[in-house]
Amino acid sequence: MKGQIATETTRNSTNITNMLAISFRKMLQQPVYRLLLWIAGAPFMIILWIAHRIRLVKENRHGVSSLILQELQDQGVPEQLEQKAREQLARKHAFFQTTIPQEELEKEARSLAQIRLKEILAERTHEDGLAPSADLASTYHRLLGRPEWIVLSVLLGWPLYVLMALFANPYLRYVLERLVMALGVIIGVAFLVFTILYISPMNPAASMLGETATAEQIAAFNQLHGLDQPYFIQLWHSLKGILTFDLGRSFVGNESVTTAMANKFPVTLTLTVISTLLAIIIALPIGIISATRPNSVFDYTFMFIALLGLSIPNFWQGLIFILNFSIKLSWLPATYSPGNWLSALMPIVVLGTGFTASVARMTRSSMLEIIHEDYIMTARAKGLPRNRVLWRHAVTNALIPIVTVIGLLFGGLLGGAAVTEKVFNISGIGSYIVDRQFIPDIPSIMGGVVYTAIAISIVNVIVDLLYAFIDPRIRSKIKQN
Repeated sequence: MKGQIATETTRNSTNITNMLAISFRKMLQQPVYRLLLWIAGAPFMIILWIAHRIRLVKENRHGVSSLILQELQDQGVPEQLEQKAREQLARKHAFFQTTIPQEELEKEARSLAQIRLKEILAERTHEDGLAPSADLASTYHRLLGRPEWIVLSVLLGWPLYVLMALFANPYLRYVLERLVMALGVIIGVAFLVFTILYISPMNPAASMLGETATAEQIAAFNQLHGLDQPYFIQLWHSLKGILTFDLGRSFVGNESVTTAMANKFPVTLTLTVISTLLAIIIALPIGIISATRPNSVFDYTFMFIALLGLSIPNFWQGLIFILNFSIKLSWLPATYSPGNWLSALMPIVVLGTGFTASVARMTRSSMLEIIHEDYIMTARAKGLPRNRVLWRHAVTNALIPIVTVIGLLFGGLLGGAAVTEKVFNISGIGSYIVDRQFIPDIPSIMGGVVYTAIAISIVNVIVDLLYAFIDPRIRSKIKQN
């Protein structure tokens, strides 16, 4: 019994060691993760590198490699490889009837010969009895067999093991990579917008204080809001504020930009979510019916209505709604009121009109492409019910482009439907950003830009996750990486 327990413990320990070694090797093969490994476990990685160099000296790998390389050079192998590569390139360009300068041909031939020479050198080195992969990863794997080394590595490089644990889970790694990319997009957008505002000829102090403002008053305004500081200092304060969720105080009213955006966000979010849900509920059946009955009365009618929905400007549709349903018929309030749900009907319809039309057209296009695929024909030939083939095979495979369009449109609305909010006097994100652009209220503009970038980035991350949920091929690819 004790022997079985010991054997099982040894097997589990070996499995864990192998998993750590595999993750470590994969991370070293990717430049970004290799850099993160060195940052997360700098003391441990330095000791590991020293141990690896000592191992190379003991195995005399470099000495043997040098001898083999010298032998290959004495045999004229590099020249032969270069001549062979030159002939291959010449035949390739002759076949494709393309011309290439002789200097470029020689350079490409030398590059190919060097790659092949390294491969031959690695093979000969392995044949001479050295470890097939005496690299940093193999050294790490070898040292994992020593308990004292494991303790040392955990004490000095525990952040590294946290990083490796995240890397070992493919789905979690997939999410974190996209969140990091989203953060990069947000920082990049903030940097670009701030730079444009900084070099623009607009003068916030003159706009706020009026034409009668003196030079002393303008200087005092700039000093109060930090506009007299150098470019890099202002940029650093803006980026630091983004990372700490402190976007500063607005020029108008001296209110916290973060608080103002947070107060206006629920209104925009509510209208956007309801408009999106209604658009999906209406557009998906319309698109599917049009695709399953192409060139029919239903198809022409639905697509004509969708074309109208795409063509009607939001501001015109909103004004027509107010004119008819508010002024003439007195059915609905003309402006939005948070306490009155009837006042939200017209803004929701206006926001959802173009949304519905776009999703319906994309659904029809995607479904038409899928239902003519070979596997759909095969499923029908096997005698599967039509509805099962349609919903289980066609619709699920057509969802990728549909989800993409929904995500893009939802992110755009969440970023602020400024025109619709202005027409219906909605105090949302869109109208807030537009109002502050004409001052220009730099903290508020930066807050609006950062909010929009965050909203669209989060929506894109969710769309990427939906891709993996919908398509098993994407899930398989995530596991393989």
